[in-house]
Amino acid sequence: MSETKARADRNRTITLSPTQIEEYLKRCITMQGISDNEAITDKVIHGNCLEVLPLIPNNSVDLMIVDPPYNLDKKFGTKIFHKMDLAKYEGFTREWIEKTLHTLKDTASIYICCDWKTSVVVAKVLSDYFIIQNRITWQREKGRGAKHNWKNGMEDIWFVTMSNNYCFNVDAVKQRRKVLAPYRVDGKPKDWEETECGNFRDTYPSNFWDDISIPYWSMPENTDHPTQKPEKLFAKLILASSNAGDHILDPFAGVGTTCAVAKKLNRHFIGIEIESEYCALSEKRLEQADLETSIQGYQSGVFWERNTFAWQSKALYNNCD
Repeated sequence: MSETKARADRNRTITLSPTQIEEYLKRCITMQGISDNEAITDKVIHGNCLEVLPLIPNNSVDLMIVDPPYNLDKKFGTKIFHKMDLAKYEGFTREWIEKTLHTLKDTASIYICCDWKTSVVVAKVLSDYFIIQNRITWQREKGRGAKHNWKNGMEDIWFVTMSNNYCFNVDAVKQRRKVLAPYRVDGKPKDWEETECGNFRDTYPSNFWDDISIPYWSMPENTDHPTQKPEKLFAKLILASSNAGDHILDPFAGVGTTCAVAKKLNRHFIGIEIESEYCALSEKRLEQADLETSIQGYQSGVFWERNTFAWQSKALYNNCD
C-alpha cells in the first residue's frame, strides 16, 4: 500500500484508502475466475503473468503492449524487482515472450518498452520470435541529473509483428505542429492550415517522439506508480496498430494505462497485474474512463506538441477544431 503523503489541494494524483483498495480489487478476476474468453475480455486479472498467460485463449490478441520491469532494483508497491545479470534478464524476457506467443494472431503487432540498457538485451531476443519493424525512441522530460555521465532522458519502444501482414493506421497518429515559417502558393497555405488559433501542419509520425509528458501531480491520470507510462504514449500505439473492437493484451499492466486508454478508444483489453494496489488503481481508472474519455495531448484526431496551448484548455480545443 502507498505511504500516506501530504499533498497540495490541487494535486490530482489518484490515491485509494485501504477500504477502497479492497473494494476495487473485487472487480478484478483471478486465475480461478478464468473460464472462457468472455470472462476475461475487458478485465484486469490479478495474478502473476507467467502463470496467467497460458490460460489466455489462442489467437485472440490483435495488439500486445508490454512494459516489463527494466533491469533495475525497483520497488513496485509491496514487491521489489531485483537487478539480474544480463544472461538472467535475457532468460526472463524469453520466458514471458514464449508464454504470450499462443495468444497472438498472425496479424498481431507487439510493442515492448525498454530503457537503453535493457533495449540491447530485448532486441536480441525479439529477433528470435518476431519481425522487427522499428525502434521508437521517446523523450522523457524528467530524469535525474548525472555528474559523471549524460543524463538519461530517453526510452525505447520496440515495434515488432508476427508477420508482414499487420495493421498500421498512419492517418490516426499524425502530429499537429505549429508552422513558424508558413509557405504560400498564390497567397494560399501550402500543406498547412491557417486558423484563428494559429498556423498548423499535421505531419506524419517519425520514430522519435518529443511530445510526451510524464504523468505528474496535476494530471488526472497520475498515480504513485514509480514508472507509470503516459496515456498519450500508449494512445499512439493503440491507434496506429489496432482498430475499434480489437483485443489488446498487457501482461505487465501496472496501474492500467493500457486498459484505460483501450477503453477510451473503443478497444477491448486484458490486463494482468500481480500487485494488489495497482489492480485496484487500474479499476479506479477504468471507472473514471467511463466519465472522461479525453486523453491529454490528443484531440480532434491529432496529437499536439508537448506544452502547446492547444492541449491545456478544452475551450481552445473546441474553438480550434
